[in-house]
Amino acid sequence: MKTPLAWLQLTHEKTRLLVALAGITFADVLMFMQLGFRDALFDSSVRLHQSLDGDIFMLNSKTDTLTGIRSFSRRRLYETLGVDKVDSVTPMYIGVSTWKNPLARKTRNIFNVGLNPDQNVIMLPEVQENISVTKKQDVVLFDRLSRKEFGPIAELFESGKTVKTELGNRQIKVGGLFSVGTSFGADGTVITSDINFLRLFPDRKQGLIDIGVIKLKPETNLENNLEFLRDTFDYEDISFYSKQEFIKHEQKFWRNRTPIGFIFTLGTIMGFIVGTVIVYQILYTDVADHLPEYATLKAMGYTDFYLLTVVFQEAIILGCIGFIPGVSFSMLLYYNAAKATGLPIMMVTSRAIMVLILTILMCCISGVIAVGKLRAADPADIF
Repeated sequence: MKTPLAWLQLTHEKTRLLVALAGITFADVLMFMQLGFRDALFDSSVRLHQSLDGDIFMLNSKTDTLTGIRSFSRRRLYETLGVDKVDSVTPMYIGVSTWKNPLARKTRNIFNVGLNPDQNVIMLPEVQENISVTKKQDVVLFDRLSRKEFGPIAELFESGKTVKTELGNRQIKVGGLFSVGTSFGADGTVITSDINFLRLFPDRKQGLIDIGVIKLKPETNLENNLEFLRDTFDYEDISFYSKQEFIKHEQKFWRNRTPIGFIFTLGTIMGFIVGTVIVYQILYTDVADHLPEYATLKAMGYTDFYLLTVVFQEAIILGCIGFIPGVSFSMLLYYNAAKATGLPIMMVTSRAIMVLILTILMCCISGVIAVGKLRAADPADIF
């Protein structure tokens, strides 16, 4: 089997080949990291949403995100109990208060969730097991995946020590742990009872809630009842969402209403452009250095199409080989980034395929630009 001319061309200058692969690897890593952080932004922002056991969710119409939530009257939620297909409703409270590191004594904002322990709708196993302890005054559950700046709470609790600290302006006790993780809007989370929540936020009016979780009766059509609730309770200050709509509503805020999503997308584009320039320079130099050889092939009767095919083969080979170290380095960086931040940064097949396609496209675009000089190669001019 004959070795392809494109491979011989690339391997003839091994230093140039290594430089090209290093450039493609760098571009791939840049694209992988930007896409990884962007997806981590969207995934982490809806961790709590995904854990909620409900069919329909009621929010203030002005609420764009849980980190900037608006309250509404609890009466609005209980009115829906008059609908025949509604099985139960659960009010939830959301707020942000200051947590004091029990060892370092430094404070940091933490996300607070309050709900009736007898109507728990957070379907995390550890929350289901331990939610009853929050019936005691000033007892909370702490997210073990919160950032380390809150203190070694999980280690202290699991070693059997009593963990007490200040949350807001109250002395609280950690009564259990759960795992949900950080996000770009919340570095840590605590869950407690609705009564304890209102103690932590004494300025909150008891009649105001932040999320209404509605569960329908079994074998009930979700879409029909969602539309019925929207038509029946057509209040300007209230919006109803299915669970998927609730999740998409949150992600839409981070994608369109904040600069973070745009920045990560721009970073991906910049990585693509950087890779294209690097590969173009390598291919253009290769074509320029071997112009007499290409002209000789032309004189022997080889067509421009054949020569262009050789350059495109070089581009695709570079893209495929450069992708391998790119994805490998990215997986290592993902692991370290996830460990340092607590964000759900991991390699997924769809992203790897996307970057591979972008890499090959990047190399092909570079090839299209580089072959301009090859088309002009005239044997008479060169010899």
